[in-house]
Amino acid sequence: MLKDKDIREPLFEFLEENYKKIRIFEEKNIGRSRADIIMIQNSLIYGIEIKSDADTYVRLKSQIEDYDKFFDYNIIVVGSSHAYHVKEHIPEHWGIIVTENIDDKTDFYILREPEINETANIYNQLSFLWRPEIAHIQEINGLYKYAGKSKEFVINYLFESVEKEKLKRQITDELFERDYTKIFDEINKYREEKKQKARRRKKYKRRKKSV
Repeated sequence: MLKDKDIREPLFEFLEENYKKIRIFEEKNIGRSRADIIMIQNSLIYGIEIKSDADTYVRLKSQIEDYDKFFDYNIIVVGSSHAYHVKEHIPEHWGIIVTENIDDKTDFYILREPEINETANIYNQLSFLWRPEIAHIQEINGLYKYAGKSKEFVINYLFESVEKEKLKRQITDELFERDYTKIFDEINKYREEKKQKARRRKKYKRRKKSV
């Protein structure tokens, strides 16, 4: 029986082999849910939900609703015990990857390719960005900074001011090039200017980019 911890690292390698140039992030809040994996590729944002052999479908319905608000493509990765009935629990546009243990190796195969999710919202995707990344998009588009305004205000401003296809490309570019150390320092500089308490540094796992 494969558990989540048995699946993740081999899954990252599988994704990099199959999708080539990507950037992967883990554990991101999306609405009422938390996305297991976010994958950035060529101006597209994928949401990936893991259901190991030890997991159930109890929360899946609400998770699907949230994933479909944020991601251009959605994929569910399931243990082999779910392979024969997972289709009954997900929309037709969701992709399916099945994982199983073969000769002490975690193996994967694509049961169904994902299709474009027509309900994905660029406004929601802007929430993945941090303040310095949002500020950079404002700068390259020649927009007013609104430095004293809330993140929500600036997101609204960007959404209304930049052509959507162009904005989408800029969002994924920022996520692709995210440098946690640099952004952490910039965020704390901003908070210091606003006389806010500095954030404590956390450890982040950065996945390599395949070329």
